[in-house]
Amino acid sequence: VQLQASGGGLVQAGGSLRLSCAASGRFFNRYAMGWYRQAPGKQREVVAAIGSDGSTNYVDSVKGRFTISRSNANNTVYLQLNSLKPEDTGVYHCNTWPRGAWKWGQGTQVTVSS
Repeated sequence: VQLQASGGGLVQAGGSLRLSCAASGRFFNRYAMGWYRQAPGKQREVVAAIGSDGSTNYVDSVKGRFTISRSNANNTVYLQLNSLKPEDTGVYHCNTWPRGAWKWGQGTQVTVSS
C-alpha cells in the first residue's frame, strides 16, 4: 500500500489547513487510520485516529481544533486543522492505527508561524 499525503503549507497562528491522505490498495475500509505528526527533534506521535466504524480519538493537545474523517469510497483520510498553533508544526503522515503497518509515505509539511 502506498500513502500520499497532501495539503500542508505555511500558515499563521490561528489559521486552518485541510490535509488529505490517499491510500492505494484494497480493504482500506477495514483499517483504523491515524494521522501522525513528527515535530522537529521529536518522535513521531499520533494526533488523531478514526476507526473503521468512524469512531474518533484525539490527543489532548488537538482536541476541539482538529477533526479527522475518512472516505472509504475514495480510500482517503482527512484531517481538518483549525486554530493552528506554532507547536503544531511538523510533518504529518497517515498510516494504519495503532501500528503504522503500511510503508510510510513522505508526509506533508505543516509550518505555523507565530
